[in-house]
Amino acid sequence: MHDSPAPLAPEVCRQRIDALLAHLGQVVLGKEHALKLALTCLLADGHLLIEDLPGVGKTTLAHALASALGLSFRRIQFTSDMLPADILGVSIYEGADKGFRFHPGPVFTEVLLADEINRAPPKVQGALLEAMEERQVSIEGQRHPLPSPFFVLATQNPVHQLGTYPLPESQLDRFTMTLSLGYPDPAAERAILEGQGGRTRLEQLKPCLTPGELAGLQAAATRVHAAPRLLDYLQALVAASRQGGRYVLGLSPRAALGLLATARAWALVAGRAHVEPDDVQAVLPAVAGHRLTLRESGENGPTAVARLIEAVPVP
Repeated sequence: MHDSPAPLAPEVCRQRIDALLAHLGQVVLGKEHALKLALTCLLADGHLLIEDLPGVGKTTLAHALASALGLSFRRIQFTSDMLPADILGVSIYEGADKGFRFHPGPVFTEVLLADEINRAPPKVQGALLEAMEERQVSIEGQRHPLPSPFFVLATQNPVHQLGTYPLPESQLDRFTMTLSLGYPDPAAERAILEGQGGRTRLEQLKPCLTPGELAGLQAAATRVHAAPRLLDYLQALVAASRQGGRYVLGLSPRAALGLLATARAWALVAGRAHVEPDDVQAVLPAVAGHRLTLRESGENGPTAVARLIEAVPVP
């Protein structure tokens, strides 16, 4: 068991977060909003899913987060022939000890890049998502706790690509947030072509926070104040997603908790000690976009979230 870390003071949090974002911005160019969302997800102790085309910087983002925070990093390339043991690990009988010894799989790391998760069969997807939820692995009746922090950044190919196994709604719900990086703007792409950012800078990136300082930031995020009227607004958004038959599925209690946690973390990133309705609206597309599908049109993402925001008055 780990002692609960002491939360950092608000002004210290703002200084550390600004320095970290500037540090990451030297590697992941032109993606300030995506970096803030990814850091918000990490501060909220959640997991992140990125759906995007190959080659837009998903691996670089995950590796940069781990390097800047001094955390261990592993990457798993998901394929159609994988087995759960390839991720979780396996117990092997060793004659010298006359017993079984557990050999941990790549999931035993602090930052895990699960690349192209929807190319693996459902049983493998389920094994990873169970580890994400339980923060432990059970092999032959033995429980093996995962490191803390444990942050999964998974990538998913667009569902129209061949060889994919789409994640069902129940598994998508395990991801706190989703986002898309998209192509860089012309200025950022020119800088990349000139050798700035990307792999060139990643190899030179040094930690600017310690794991203990990250734990302090995560503790501070949980203590950002959410007033009763703010909770009323959050509950009204959740209720509106479940009523009237507008959406195929409403937001789950897990989604509601994730929305509150990420709104608190977003407020902390902005340097505030309380949550405002704007914080909820800022993270809502990333928290709810993969969970809400409009029944009439089948649209999800920004359109579905915009309808929800329009339906609920801001207090």
